[in-house]
Amino acid sequence: MRETIVLYPSPLRGHIVSMFELGQLIRKRHPRFSIIIILSSASSAAPIADSSSITVLHLPSSAADAPAAAEPDQTPFDLARRDASNLRLALAAIAAAADLRALIIDGFSDAAFPVAAALGIPTYYYFTSGAVALAVFLHLPTLHGRTSKSFKDLGDETVNIPGLPPIKASDMPGGMLDRGWRFYDYFLDACRNMISSSGIIVNTCDSLETQIISAIREGSSVPDGPTPPIFAVGPLVESKVDGNGDGGDERERRHECLSWLDSQPSRSVVFLCFGSQGRFSAMQLKEMASGLERSGLRFLWVVRPPPQEASAKSTSGSNDDDGSTSLEKFLPEGFLERTRERGMVLKSWAPQMQVLSHGSVGGFVTHCGWNSIIEAVHAGVPMVAWPLYAEQKVNRAFLVEKAALALPLSMSGEDGFVSADELAKQVTELMTGSGEGKVVRERVSAARDGVVEALSDGGSSQVSLAAVAELWKRG
Repeated sequence: MRETIVLYPSPLRGHIVSMFELGQLIRKRHPRFSIIIILSSASSAAPIADSSSITVLHLPSSAADAPAAAEPDQTPFDLARRDASNLRLALAAIAAAADLRALIIDGFSDAAFPVAAALGIPTYYYFTSGAVALAVFLHLPTLHGRTSKSFKDLGDETVNIPGLPPIKASDMPGGMLDRGWRFYDYFLDACRNMISSSGIIVNTCDSLETQIISAIREGSSVPDGPTPPIFAVGPLVESKVDGNGDGGDERERRHECLSWLDSQPSRSVVFLCFGSQGRFSAMQLKEMASGLERSGLRFLWVVRPPPQEASAKSTSGSNDDDGSTSLEKFLPEGFLERTRERGMVLKSWAPQMQVLSHGSVGGFVTHCGWNSIIEAVHAGVPMVAWPLYAEQKVNRAFLVEKAALALPLSMSGEDGFVSADELAKQVTELMTGSGEGKVVRERVSAARDGVVEALSDGGSSQVSLAAVAELWKRG
C-alpha cells in the first residue's frame, strides 16, 4: 500500500491555500508519499488549484449542518467539531486502503486531534503563522495557570513570553483575550494538544526567527513538560494568491495597477493593503488619504468600504466589493483628482504578490498578517506595521522590536486611530529616511537573502522538511 499523508485544514481560505502549498512541497521533495487533503463540509468553494499529484476529498454535509452553520457566532473550531464524526469515517476508510503515516492539521481544525488519537494516527500541526505566534500558543497553558484574570482585564500589564519582546496583555491574540468565552477554551485545548502532538510544522525559516525558534526548541515555551519537535519548513509563499495574501481566484490576469507600476520609478511607490478583512472607519480613511497627500510620495492604496457600509450592503443582499460603491464618498473631496499623477486607489483588491514583487514598489503599509509579512520579506520590501486583529499585534512586536523589518505607527484609542501626520511621517521615513528607515530597508534585504537560502537545496527549510519526512517513513 502507498505511504500516505493526510492534510486537514480548517475551512479558512488562507489556511486551506497554505496547507495546499505544504502538500505540494511534500510531493515535490518527497514523492514517495501520496498526499490527500480533506476539506470541511464548509469548504466546498475552497480556492485551491487543480493538481494531479494531490487528492482532494470533501467531507459530506448533513441535515443537522444547516442550523449550526446559520448561527452568527460559529467559529472555525465549531465547524471542525461538527465535522468530527465524518472525519473519523474518512480517516478510517483511508487507513483501510492505504498506509496512512500521518495526519497534519492546523490549530482551528483541532477537533481532529482526539479523532486521530482514537484511530492511532500520528498527528502533526501545521502552524500557518510564524514562530512568534507559535511561542504565544505554546506558552498559553502556562500563562493560564498563573492568573485567574482575562488578558483583556490586565490592560497594559506586560505579558512575558520566552523569546519574544514584552507584550501588553491587551495585545494578545483576539481569541485569547476573554477567558470567559468558549473561543478561549478552544484555543487552550488546541495549545495543549499541540504540545502533545508528534510535531509542529511552522511556516517560517530559522534565519527569519532565529532567537524565537531556538527558545521554543530549548523548551522555554513549555516549561512544565517536553516540547514537541519543531520543523521550520517555510516560508511558503502561495504560488496562486489573491490580492490580500489569502489565495488565488479568477482575477489572476494582469491587473491594471501593474501597468501603472510599470510607469513609476524604481522603488518609488508605497503600497497600502490590509488583508481580506481589513476595514477602517470613514474618518480613518479620510485621515489616511490626507497623510498620503501630505507625504508627497507615490502610492498604490487598496481601499475597502467602512464596516458600516459593508454591513448595510450585506443586509441588502448586495456585494460591497463588486465596484458598485464609489470610493470618492469615503475620501476627502478632490483627493483622487489632486493625487492622480502620483497615486492609484483600488477598490478592495490588488494582486498583492505581483505588486510586492514589482521593481517600482519600495515600501508596504501592512496589517501584519503572516502571509503578507512573508510575501514582503520574500520580495525584499520594508514595512510600516499597522496591526488590526487576530495575532497581528504580536507579529508587530516581532517585526518592529525583534527583527527591525518594519517601522511602527503611533496608534490611539481602542480602535487604534492613526493620524495623517503620523502616517505621512512614517511612510516618508520608510521610503527616504537615513535613520530608522535605512535600517529597516537594510534588514529586509538581508532577511530576503536568508529566506532564499533557507528554501534552496540544502537550506535549513529543506533540511527540516527532510527531518519530518524521515519520521513519517519510520511510521
